[in-house]
Amino acid sequence: MPITIADVAAHAGVSKTTVSRVLNGKGELNAATAARVRQVIAELGYVPSAGAVGLARGRTQIVGMLVPSLTWPWIGEVLQGVIDVVEADGFGLLLFTCNRGEESLRRFAQQVSAKSFDGLLVIEPEGTLDYITELHHAGLPVVLIDDRGHQPLFPSVATTDRTGGASAARHLLELGRQRPAVVTGPEHFGCTQERLAGFAEVYAAAGLPLPPERILVGDFTYEGGRTAVAPLLDGSGFDSVFAQNDLSATGVLQALREAGLRVPQDVAVVGFDDVPLASYSDPALTTVHQPLREMGEAAARMLLAHFRGAPLPTVPNVLPTSLIVRDSTRSRT
Repeated sequence: MPITIADVAAHAGVSKTTVSRVLNGKGELNAATAARVRQVIAELGYVPSAGAVGLARGRTQIVGMLVPSLTWPWIGEVLQGVIDVVEADGFGLLLFTCNRGEESLRRFAQQVSAKSFDGLLVIEPEGTLDYITELHHAGLPVVLIDDRGHQPLFPSVATTDRTGGASAARHLLELGRQRPAVVTGPEHFGCTQERLAGFAEVYAAAGLPLPPERILVGDFTYEGGRTAVAPLLDGSGFDSVFAQNDLSATGVLQALREAGLRVPQDVAVVGFDDVPLASYSDPALTTVHQPLREMGEAAARMLLAHFRGAPLPTVPNVLPTSLIVRDSTRSRT
C-alpha cells in the first residue's frame, strides 16, 4: 500500500497538520521537529500528491490543456510552445484529449471537479463550447487557442486567417495564375470561411471572381485533398490550387501526380499552416505560415500572467501569418 501523510505523522510522532506544514513551508515550526518529519519522509519514501500539496497551497501549479486529438498535424507545435512556457515558470501541464468522445469529457469533468489544475488552455473540441463557457463563468481561468473565427467568449490567441488567404492569392496572381481552385476545410470552421474570403477577395478585385465549381469542399485530411481535386482532373481549366491546410495540400499533390500533371509547371499549389510536412513534400510546399508555437507560448503566458494578478484580456491576441515560398509555386519555365 502507498505511504500516506498519516503514516508519516505516526512515525514522526506529530499531527498530520504538522506534516502538511513541513511539506508546504507554512507556519512556524520547531527546527528539530521539521527535521524529524523530513527524515521520516525520506525513510518512508513518501511522495505527496500534487493535488494534496496544491490544496494546501491554494494552487496546484498545474495548467490543464484540452485538445481534440494529438493526431492533428499542427497540435505538436502548439503544445511545444505551451510546454516551453509553463515548465520555465515552474508549472506542470495536465493534457486532456477528446479521442473517446463523451467518455473523455466525463474524465475531464472529474478532474475539473477535483480542482486538479489552476487554469485551462483549450483548442476547442467539437461540441464543448457550452461546457467550457460554463467553466469560465464559474471562475476557472480559460484561454482559447485558435478560435476558428468564433466570436470569442473568453480570452483567446488566434491568427490572421483572412490575411493569410489573401497572401496566397496575391502570390499566385503575381505568378500569372488566373484560374485557381480552392480546397477548403470543414464548412462550419471559422478559419475555413476566413481563408476562403481572403483568397476570393483578392481574385475578385483583380476581375477574376472564383466560380463555384472551383471551390471544392475538403476536410483538412490527406485523402480529403486528394479526392476533392478529382473533379477538375478531367480537363477542367485550372492552373493552381490553394489548399487550406498542408495535409490536404499533400493530397492534392498526389492527385496531380497520378493525373500526370507537373507541379508547378502545369499546376501551382499553396498550402496553409507550415507544419514540418510542408518542407518534406515533393515538391516542397509553398504555404502560409501560422505561428503555431508562438500561439501556444502566447496563450500560456496570458494564463500565467493572470495567476500573478494580471487581468485576462478582453480582446483576442492575433498573431500574423506569413507566406513561405517553396518549389510548388516557382515560376513556370
